[in-house]
Amino acid sequence: MSLPIDEVIPPLRQRLSAHSAVVLQAPPGAGKTTRIPQALLREPWLRDRSILMLEPRRLAARAAAARIAALLGESVGETVGYRIRFETKVSKKTRIEVLTEGILTRRLQSDPALEGVGLVIFDEFHERHLHGDLALALCLDSQRVLRDDLKLLVMSATLEGAAVASLLGDAPVITSQGRQFPVDIRYASRDPEGRLPQVVHQAVLQALDRDPGDLLVFLPGSSEIRRTQALLTPLLSPRRIELFPLYGDLPWEAQDRALRPTTGGRKVVLATPIAETSLTIEGVGVVIDAGFVRVPEFDPARGLTRLTTKRISRASAEQRAGRAGRLGPGICYRLWSEATQRGLMAQPIPEIRTADLTPLALELAQWGVREADTLSWLDPPPQAALAQARRLLTELDALDEAGSITPSGRAMVAFPLHPRLAHMLSRAEARGFGRLACDLAALLSEREILVGDRRRSCNLIDRLEALRAFREEGRAGAASHGADPSACQRVEQAAHQYQRLLRGQKTDAGRDLEQAGLLLAFAYPDRVAQQRAPGEVRYLLASGRGARLPEQEQRLRQPTLVVASLDAGEIEGAIYLAAAVEIDQLRQELAAHVRTEAVIRWDTRQQRVIALKEERLGELVIDSVPLSTPDRERLRGAMLEGVRQLGVAALPWGDEARDWQARVLSLRHWFPEEGWPDLSDVALGETLEEWLAPFLDRFTRREQLKQLDLLAALKARLDWNQGRRLEEGAPSHLTVPSGSRLRLEYRPGEPPVLAVKLQEMFGLAETPRVAWGKVPVTLHLLSPARRPIQVTQDLRGFWERTYAEVKKELKGRYPKHPWPDDPWNAVPTRRLRPRSP
Repeated sequence: MSLPIDEVIPPLRQRLSAHSAVVLQAPPGAGKTTRIPQALLREPWLRDRSILMLEPRRLAARAAAARIAALLGESVGETVGYRIRFETKVSKKTRIEVLTEGILTRRLQSDPALEGVGLVIFDEFHERHLHGDLALALCLDSQRVLRDDLKLLVMSATLEGAAVASLLGDAPVITSQGRQFPVDIRYASRDPEGRLPQVVHQAVLQALDRDPGDLLVFLPGSSEIRRTQALLTPLLSPRRIELFPLYGDLPWEAQDRALRPTTGGRKVVLATPIAETSLTIEGVGVVIDAGFVRVPEFDPARGLTRLTTKRISRASAEQRAGRAGRLGPGICYRLWSEATQRGLMAQPIPEIRTADLTPLALELAQWGVREADTLSWLDPPPQAALAQARRLLTELDALDEAGSITPSGRAMVAFPLHPRLAHMLSRAEARGFGRLACDLAALLSEREILVGDRRRSCNLIDRLEALRAFREEGRAGAASHGADPSACQRVEQAAHQYQRLLRGQKTDAGRDLEQAGLLLAFAYPDRVAQQRAPGEVRYLLASGRGARLPEQEQRLRQPTLVVASLDAGEIEGAIYLAAAVEIDQLRQELAAHVRTEAVIRWDTRQQRVIALKEERLGELVIDSVPLSTPDRERLRGAMLEGVRQLGVAALPWGDEARDWQARVLSLRHWFPEEGWPDLSDVALGETLEEWLAPFLDRFTRREQLKQLDLLAALKARLDWNQGRRLEEGAPSHLTVPSGSRLRLEYRPGEPPVLAVKLQEMFGLAETPRVAWGKVPVTLHLLSPARRPIQVTQDLRGFWERTYAEVKKELKGRYPKHPWPDDPWNAVPTRRLRPRSP
């Protein structure tokens, strides 16, 4: 049977013969995955060397190898084979190897020249997985330095070819039109509300009643698939409609059943984005697209990954719809509105821009690259995420301080694991816990083994116990611990693979489950978690982030945990998997990460300075004792911080200190050119180190501040000349005609106020002034009862125009007091009657 891709094979052969790299664009269903490798197998430039073809997913790699082998009339493992994680089917005859992306990266690290390989094909490159970008960068570097005869072919369904062609040195682009049957796209009138599994299950039932053919349903993840499956199973079983889940963590047999055609009835396949490309599911004529994808997003500032569910891109929506038109006209139900469709991103965000780059950073170090920009990238790794990854690798002893890979780091590259888990294996092996570490690594890297309500447990020990039961009692043992036997089998296989990779394999029985927390700490030293209070579900991580156990988690509420899996969250992370650990174990085994330091700081709760000798693991305090001889400078600095937090108003301000402050600020306002210091509360708070620090030697508690001579500290802000001019220009008191020495009240920005009894001002015509005569005093003239009767800055005008009326009123109210008709010549007095001369 001819396929659309057949038309472009001749020009593809010509371009590959003349160029070192070619870009091939072909829509889904064109046949590029199955036809291209075998069509190029006998090209003269290949010279009996092999072809490596990368597939982003294990399921697609298996399926592609099986399909190509079938077209050649052979079994997998002869001319065509595959290599995926923990599974290899190749032989000496194999010339087409279908690989997952990580496999090629490890092969390049051990054989940078790719001896015996003539062509590397990157299939479905538009998915832009991290390992795919890295593998292409390494192949380009190898091609440039070691293998100018190595050819590269980048194949994609939706990726714009110009950017890739430019990356490949202006490589030619070949386009296949493909053969796509028409697909009727049907949108929802509006975006549906309610839980996604409920919405999808209703859409499936409606489509089964309306449209013929099998259904392919796209959901964001396995959890939504399981919930939808639970809703549909009782409804579809009586109708003899088969229901299949399809996601990456399923056993191969279960995945294969979903791909095979049914024996006569109809089927519904509930799939993650794994079914977007490469795979053809026989019989599918209807696609139901929920329109979401779940992606990990790494936050380099927190050092944590958060799983987020997002709207898919327009490119992904087209890929999914195309599944319905591979074998004939089809229908695609999009469970969102046309308005939402217009707002979708054009392409998915490349994983390199959002992922944890720790594995990438280790691979680059192993390759000998210190700066990522020395390689060729379609999207370069973000610098912040790469810097955070290198800090973690240094903490895991994989990189030295110069950023070069260490012997420990080289050993870690050999494990097909995240560097955290690889480091755990190497550390555990040296301590005789290799098998337990392999079990932990397998449990953390393979699919969840617990099912039902047991899945809600965050305790890794529950999973270790279930795995032990499976080993000892088989399927019945797994079931008795709430585990899926097939998942246990997969974990068991992975654990055995890791054990084989341990060079100095220890013979431990793996039964010391209480060591699990310590082993996890080798992988996650930054995720050691300390309970904030006894019995609490809230924890503080060594990284400084907060995290929380689910409320129903009881057994795991221990003082110290190591968190293996968590979601970063907005405020606090959500703990998914953890194990308890003893502090003494951490102190001994993570000695390189434990630091001892003298801590002198202000304690906000106790409102005092504390001085402690602390042992710290990251941000966690694992032990503390009082510091015997604290540094005086640091004590003073901590007390200053306390004053800063409390605010300047907490200092022992008396009337005298406030009056002095106001006098200085008044002169600063009246004479800005003279350089009077800013002694406002705001300015004082910003300059505590300059003026307050020398006066805090004896103080370590808030209550002791009552003993502070604040006025002396403030006066030290002025030099001798300024102190003299302050007394001249802004005197604290004025002597009035009666002989009384009265306090002036200063308010910065306003004239000073003098409150004085009217009789004490007899005989004075001119208003008193300060600031060397520049500023008149505001007089508050008081009655004998000290109530204001006049506010003025014009004393002469008061005597001339107002006094006579005031005298009439006051003379009747206060007859025993003097109220002379001529205040100019009257004797001023502060008594009832003036004394006789």
